[in-house]
Amino acid sequence: MSQTNKKTGNTHLGILTASQKKITFKNSNNANILISAVINFPEDFNEDKKYPAIIVTLPSGSVKEQTAGLYAYKLSRHGFITIAYDPSYQGESTGEPRLLENPHIRTEDVSAVLDYLTTLPYINTAKIGAVGICGGGGYTINAAINDHRIKAVGTVSVLNVGAVFRNGWANTTRDADAFPLLLAGAEARTADAKEGSQTFPLAPEKAEDAPNEEWKEVWEYYRTDRCQYPTAPSYATSRSLTQIATYDAFSKADIFLTQPLLSVIGSRAGTSWMSDVLLNQAASTDKNKYIVEGASHVSLYDVEDHVNEAVHQLTLFFQKHIA
Repeated sequence: MSQTNKKTGNTHLGILTASQKKITFKNSNNANILISAVINFPEDFNEDKKYPAIIVTLPSGSVKEQTAGLYAYKLSRHGFITIAYDPSYQGESTGEPRLLENPHIRTEDVSAVLDYLTTLPYINTAKIGAVGICGGGGYTINAAINDHRIKAVGTVSVLNVGAVFRNGWANTTRDADAFPLLLAGAEARTADAKEGSQTFPLAPEKAEDAPNEEWKEVWEYYRTDRCQYPTAPSYATSRSLTQIATYDAFSKADIFLTQPLLSVIGSRAGTSWMSDVLLNQAASTDKNKYIVEGASHVSLYDVEDHVNEAVHQLTLFFQKHIA
């Protein structure tokens, strides 16, 4: 495998192999919503056997065809059944209003996917793990705090979405500075009731809108051929700000997050402080950080050698705890 910083690009997007299957199922938290997902099977899959499974949750503004799908596919090559899914109200999953980014619903989606996995006869329900990337990492942590059917938890470039809106990418602002977001979210709800859904961009719309190099990489990932995808506009409803601004993905981690935990971060990631906060708070007695040297927050989404290094560490972790 080449060790250059080669981006995987979008050649894999939406293209399924023989070991993958696109599915839909009812969200157990809201039967009016259908969740769209891709399930990945090991190469030697035998439906008469039982396999450990890993749920892979995507970043805010992303879809299953992007980084979550890439990680899910690569992890399945190591004997796990994996599933990457579009959240409720986003991607190819249903639900109105479109692009709702309610973090409490995003958290509950993780457990809804787990509910679905328990109905499959070839899943070993005592051996289910979860991986979350960026904002999906925070949602996965919050789900694991609540739902101990998740036996082991991995994160990649973990982001506590509430903390980043309150404290900034590099933890430079105070919680109180986010008060205007609550007001903006409330005003958006009023406008929605009269005019329809208001939205704001989760990724910069133009390169020059990016406040720093990492945000420029966010722009490149979502807005260019690097990894843009038709169902991933990378916007959210403005009404979501009323939930996001007060959300803490790590709430009660010091008491209830007892599962084994691995947090993978890049050495150049401005968000690495969130991984440190998580590991400091987690009650788990088996918790570790792995640093991918030279990686940024976003390069762990799709840069080949960075992704492969992260997947290798996650594979070792899950082989230890759920295989």
